[in-house]
Amino acid sequence: MYADTRYTAPKSRTVSLGAALAINGAILAGLIYSVPDILKPKPPTTLIVDNVPLPLDPPEVKKEPPKAQQPTTPDPTPYIPKPQIETFRDPIIAGTDALPTDPPAAGRDLPTGPTTVLDPPPPLPPLVNSAQDPRYLKDFQPAYPAAELRAERNGTVSVRVLIGTDGRVKDVRELAATSPAFFEATRRQALAKWRFKPATRGGVPEESWKVMNVRFELENQ
Repeated sequence: MYADTRYTAPKSRTVSLGAALAINGAILAGLIYSVPDILKPKPPTTLIVDNVPLPLDPPEVKKEPPKAQQPTTPDPTPYIPKPQIETFRDPIIAGTDALPTDPPAAGRDLPTGPTTVLDPPPPLPPLVNSAQDPRYLKDFQPAYPAAELRAERNGTVSVRVLIGTDGRVKDVRELAATSPAFFEATRRQALAKWRFKPATRGGVPEESWKVMNVRFELENQ
């Protein structure tokens, strides 16, 4: 016959087991509360929109009409410019040295050199005036104008003619005439028939002017 026996754990083990459970619980609780906040869901973000008013059109600027310019009143006193005084300087001849403007010092002799004296130009030979060529004397009298002949009118004409170097008349200018018909008859005759010995200077022919008088007489017709 066996005696009823039970195993009774010592108290020290019970206390150790309780302490171990308490420490493990504390560590687990620390891990739970030390989870980073990144795992926690964040609250939704609210977008706030402000209405910004658009700028209004700038006000129109009214342009003022241009002012009429007042007419300027002329100065009654006329402007008289001051007289300008021209200052003349001695000319400088190109290719030569400038001449000294100061006079030579007293007691100094100026260098002397050969002096060239230009002879005055010879006087022009006298002009020998033109003269009528005697070979054409019969051709100097113009024909009598028919109208003046029928009217039985005498006339005179004075003309100034330009005689060329060949002795021919190059131009006729009226000085006086009894009528245009007498002058026209004289002009045609002078240009066509009159011949002169030309004026000469030193034997060289020159153009010259000469005054000629013509008479128209009925008794010679």
